[in-house]
Amino acid sequence: MQGNISTRIEKAKQAIKQADYILLGGGAGLSAAAGITYSGKRFTDHFGSFIEKYGFTDLYTSSFYPFTTQEEKWAYWAKHISLNRYETGPTKLYKDLYQMAKDKEYFVITTNVESQFEKAGFPSYKIFEVQGNYSYLQCAEGCHNKRYYNESLVKEMIQQTVDCKIPSELVPRCPVCGGEMDPNLRSNQYFVQDEKWYELDRLYKDFLQKSEGKQIVYLELGVGFNTPGIIRYPFERMTYYNEYATLLRFNKDHPEGFEENKDKTITFTEDMREVVIALMK
Repeated sequence: MQGNISTRIEKAKQAIKQADYILLGGGAGLSAAAGITYSGKRFTDHFGSFIEKYGFTDLYTSSFYPFTTQEEKWAYWAKHISLNRYETGPTKLYKDLYQMAKDKEYFVITTNVESQFEKAGFPSYKIFEVQGNYSYLQCAEGCHNKRYYNESLVKEMIQQTVDCKIPSELVPRCPVCGGEMDPNLRSNQYFVQDEKWYELDRLYKDFLQKSEGKQIVYLELGVGFNTPGIIRYPFERMTYYNEYATLLRFNKDHPEGFEENKDKTITFTEDMREVVIALMK
């Protein structure tokens, strides 16, 4: 749906007011809009020594850097995890989204991994983090389905980092096979889906079943085409099959959607923070 901003905001406010259910789908664009950016000043302020040593240009591409040693790898990842998961508090945009949804039947599915939904007040049993979470480590070979909370280890790694390396004794080892460990992020076929992951998957499916055919708003927040099969395409499909559904899409770069849903979709390319504030007035 096109039209001027005030018309779209009013229609979106009505859809939210009338909805019995809200399904929030959070992508990378949501966290970027909230200020958790992976490039620019936030990156250069915190990763100067790594930029100088390795020529890094941003936090996304540097995540794929083939470090020669585990000591170098974990010096980088400790800082990456700490900045995005532990040093960054709840952001206003996420807190505003919680205020918008909290009085409805709601659920969250997200590809983001920095726990902002939970920090903002959403209970953990209503957040399905499909792609993992910075808070955990796992066996790099996925030899067993258990994740390990990493906050104290990450802090110790940062304290003892010298010349972009950690001491060898701090390199994490899998307690089962003795092999290397990785952050619990879906980057290959070894991604660990533990009991909690499957429990949230079940709760998400329960929510979809319960809200099927009901008055619902699908709130698609900064979801692009990196992994469209997780949020973007399913939201379009569910909008198409539910005559009582409205799809609210926040996306600066990829606002276009299915032609069949154009009369049930309200799109915002404007600043997400400002639009969300306007929707709450």
